[in-house]
Amino acid sequence: MDQLLPSFSIFLLVLVRVTTFFIMMPLFSHRSVPAVFRIGFSFFLSLLIYYTIHVHPFEINGEYFFLLIKEALVGLLISFVAYMIFSVIQIAGSFIDFQMGFSMANVIDPQTGAQSPLVGQYLYSFALLFLLAVNGHHIILDGIYYSYQFIPIDQTWIPLGHANLAEYLLKIMGQVFVIAFQMSIPVVAVLFLVDVALGIVARTVPQLNLFVVGFPVKIAVSFFIMIVTMGTIFVIIQHLFESMFYIMRNVMQLLGGTI
Repeated sequence: MDQLLPSFSIFLLVLVRVTTFFIMMPLFSHRSVPAVFRIGFSFFLSLLIYYTIHVHPFEINGEYFFLLIKEALVGLLISFVAYMIFSVIQIAGSFIDFQMGFSMANVIDPQTGAQSPLVGQYLYSFALLFLLAVNGHHIILDGIYYSYQFIPIDQTWIPLGHANLAEYLLKIMGQVFVIAFQMSIPVVAVLFLVDVALGIVARTVPQLNLFVVGFPVKIAVSFFIMIVTMGTIFVIIQHLFESMFYIMRNVMQLLGGTI
């Protein structure tokens, strides 16, 4: 029993980081994934990672509880960064919905339970399937495995208040809106030109009811533009996945104090 307790202390630290990592991580945190599966998967993944970590056993004291809190914060922050990058797709969909006139018609996001735009949820579902098709979930699992190289398990603190980390997270938030605008700009720009054309028609033909004609015209044009530009959108999503993995690695390095 005395030999089992130090081993359990190391395994518990690993389990806390892996479990909190899956709380907000895209795909794994989806509500359609049963909680029993997530807990069991986290347990067995933690068991595999445990046998690759070589550290001295920890004594269960006050410092050990600080290590538990640190592991939980590390898992949450890394998964939050990945979720923030993935939210680009839904932000781009909200831009398109607003221009199409669908901003009042939202659906329930199965992952968060909150309301999300129609086009954003449509693109988000295809992005999850695309992530599975390119084996992006394997790279996500590699990220939590290699996080112990950047942030050692026996590191008692993480620089949450460091200026470099705060500045880097602010840059990421700025890039999120820039990439979302790039994804939505083909549809938004064309719909803006459609609005200009409908305004000219309204001035030349006052008898025409634009509230009846304009709405289906904008929907048809937006769907046509989305079909034409769908390949370009998925190219941007592919680059978004690559950027997400690099950003996760940089955040780990900042938390580990290697940058």
